[in-house]
Amino acid sequence: MGFSELLDQMGGFGRYQWLHVTLISFPGLLMASQNLLNNFVSGTPGHRCSLSANHSFWNLTREADGEDALRAFIPPDPSGTRLDRCRRYVTPQWQMLKANGSNNASDAHTESCVDGWTFDRSEFSATTVSEWELVCSLRPLKQMIQTVYMGGVLAGAVIYGGLSDRFGRRSILIWSYLQLGVLGTCCAFSQSYWVYCTFRFLSGMAVSGIILNSVSLKVEWIPTKTRTLVGTLTSFYFTFGQMVLAGLAYWLRDWRKLHVAVCAPHILFFAYSWWFAESARWLLLRQRPGEALKTLRRVARINGKAHVSDGLTPEVLRSHMSKELETDQQSLTAYDLLRTPAMRRISIGLIAVWFSTSFAYYGLAMDLQKFGVSIYVIQLIFGAVDIPAKVAALGMLSFLGRRVSQAACLLASALIIFSNIFVPAEQQVVRTTLACLGKAFTSASFTTVYLYTGELYPTVIRQTGMGLVSTMARVGSMAAPAVLILDEVFPALPSVVYGGAAVLASGFACILPETLNVPLPDTVQDVEDRWSGTKAAAERKDAASGDEQAALPLKQVKDADGGSGLNAL
Repeated sequence: MGFSELLDQMGGFGRYQWLHVTLISFPGLLMASQNLLNNFVSGTPGHRCSLSANHSFWNLTREADGEDALRAFIPPDPSGTRLDRCRRYVTPQWQMLKANGSNNASDAHTESCVDGWTFDRSEFSATTVSEWELVCSLRPLKQMIQTVYMGGVLAGAVIYGGLSDRFGRRSILIWSYLQLGVLGTCCAFSQSYWVYCTFRFLSGMAVSGIILNSVSLKVEWIPTKTRTLVGTLTSFYFTFGQMVLAGLAYWLRDWRKLHVAVCAPHILFFAYSWWFAESARWLLLRQRPGEALKTLRRVARINGKAHVSDGLTPEVLRSHMSKELETDQQSLTAYDLLRTPAMRRISIGLIAVWFSTSFAYYGLAMDLQKFGVSIYVIQLIFGAVDIPAKVAALGMLSFLGRRVSQAACLLASALIIFSNIFVPAEQQVVRTTLACLGKAFTSASFTTVYLYTGELYPTVIRQTGMGLVSTMARVGSMAAPAVLILDEVFPALPSVVYGGAAVLASGFACILPETLNVPLPDTVQDVEDRWSGTKAAAERKDAASGDEQAALPLKQVKDADGGSGLNAL
């Protein structure tokens, strides 16, 4: 009997698991806020060059005459539809105020905004862009904030992933809550751009620590038969969190207040996280059976099954964890993900899928202002479309299989991204609708690849494989904001890059094996026997099938006396 069966005896998904999953999942409402926060704290308000002190009195005329008076000081942009945001005339061009004056200043000398910028405060009262004037030549620094943050998430995955294996899931999770609560709040009090970026990097590390360890700590206390349902339901916390972010940003409008609102609550999460029980599985693997026994008895007591834990001893626990303990002694490394043909095929395909899905997802989600709709409305819609997307993904996975679903979601998102290139800017309803569909398909791709990856990698190296591909997802999320700068070269270029990556990944998805209704592989050899496609693998598979048929009487002996077939012999 395995550890999951032991959890079933102690109440299965009982009172403790309900509280445990709810309390760990609740901070997920603010995890979406961290990943998408840059849309609002670094939103770009409408802006123009400030007038020189000699002409400052002309600011007073804007209220009476609209932008007409400013045409004497600010040239039109290349499209001719609005005033330029980054240039102004060296000397006022009074003739521009005449009815036919638009053609009389084409040769007038212009200069950069040497006196700074004037920002429109109607959509945002204050952002990092208006605070440190991250516009025009400094515009790449705005995108750099998100790249630095995602770099912190990547560093946190590497650092806290290793630390959690050494010091425990609970300890690192508690620390990560405190780190994000304190350092995330410190972002709101940053007085310089580089100090702010430093705090965002450290906040990203904490976010990674929270996500990694909350998932591990949650899953390791849930019986096998309820993991899929619980995992699906708790993923909606992130979805609803996107809508919570839209509401908070609309209410506060100030980047410093918004930072406090989404980061300070983690101090509360830190306060109650001490109630969590450390993973008994991890305690046993770290040769701490006494602590594991104490923890299990506490869980059984909360579940109303205290009598079940009375007969537990360290030896009984070791017998339940015998398979995990044996697996833990095998010295497999990341090299084993690429060493053999089938593992190499799986790893290369998943690397491409994870990178491109994250790349396209954050490419869409991190540039909401380009749609011309209220950024608060589009964020609310983008969060809402994840709900039907995840439901549809589960249906596709059940009827079409994993491989077809993965490739179809990526290809559909690419086609929608490409289609939006040809929609005129004034057709905002069409552009917004297509963007929402693209976001829905990339969200469905994320749902699919999480499940697919767990089914493709064998038990003995599953966590290492998940670590590799999730690292590639972080690289994709870091690269996505930087690509947005390419619109200065050609406006459609970022969409071409995002869509092209999704098309390429859909091709890689087609080389992955199908896992619908296929038992999970336990070893690397299982993967090679099933999916390498070599003659030797086929012979081993046939031989294994013959052994299973010959072993049927042994199974009956095992079922009768509770022992193994080998022991019965």
